[in-house]
Amino acid sequence: MNGYAGFKLLIVDDHAHNLFTLRTLIAAHLDALVLEATSGAQAIDLTHRHPDIDLIILDVQMPEMDGFQTATLLKLRKRTRDIPIIFLTAAFKSEEFQQRGFAVGAVDYLLKPIDDSLLINKISTYFRLIEKERALNRVLEQRVAERTAELAQAREYLENIITYMGEALLVLEPGGAIKLTNPAACRMLGYASADLIGMGIGDVFEEDGDEAAGAFWGTWLEALIRTGALSKIEARFIARDGRRVPILFARTAVTDSAGAISDIICIAKDMTGYVRVATDPDPATIQERGEREQPQEAS
Repeated sequence: MNGYAGFKLLIVDDHAHNLFTLRTLIAAHLDALVLEATSGAQAIDLTHRHPDIDLIILDVQMPEMDGFQTATLLKLRKRTRDIPIIFLTAAFKSEEFQQRGFAVGAVDYLLKPIDDSLLINKISTYFRLIEKERALNRVLEQRVAERTAELAQAREYLENIITYMGEALLVLEPGGAIKLTNPAACRMLGYASADLIGMGIGDVFEEDGDEAAGAFWGTWLEALIRTGALSKIEARFIARDGRRVPILFARTAVTDSAGAISDIICIAKDMTGYVRVATDPDPATIQERGEREQPQEAS
């Protein structure tokens, strides 16, 4: 075996004996499958029926449609534009015609009578390049597939965390509209996820001192821009049925490459049933309690 089995080569010449010579030469040195065409029109038709042609050897001097015209049409089609074309000619030998051949997309321009070794070396060279390109593409495709699988696994992992986390999650646009929620937030607020998307944060959230829904938004943005995060804020969710759900709230700003806020991540813990314990009692109360607990001296 001479190698390159599975490769497909199209030879185009209007003279049958030239086709026979080419076919015999190629068969003696290579195992590639050879297709034959006797005109430019027939060559184009063969490329339609055989989309996996790897290389075309094209005669320049042909009636009706010459090699230059045939190559131009092949390069116009997306399916055939990348097939390497080697021109063969016995008549158009000048530098001007060679430049024209390269201009229409040929990779080589060879003169007749054919140098057998040169032609076989040229064909083998292009087959090797195609082989290397295909091997590289396989490696790249494998890497892309592996990376895609890794990203899908990472995404599934994060989605599971968001889905099963006990705290409510709301992701807001910079303007305060809700763009993402998790099941815990839907349960706390009594809304379906689709209903929450697009609502303003002021529709479902309130803090002490809010005079109107959304009145705190400017303060939020100022603080987030300044610090990037606000945590352990005692506030309330406004449920769909009007209930006020006490929450411990945290907000974090996500910025883009220009430093502008692109998203605001809000996480809320349901504090229903928790009892607030004073952490800073009145000093007078502490003193009174101490005097009351002072032991009496024996009389």
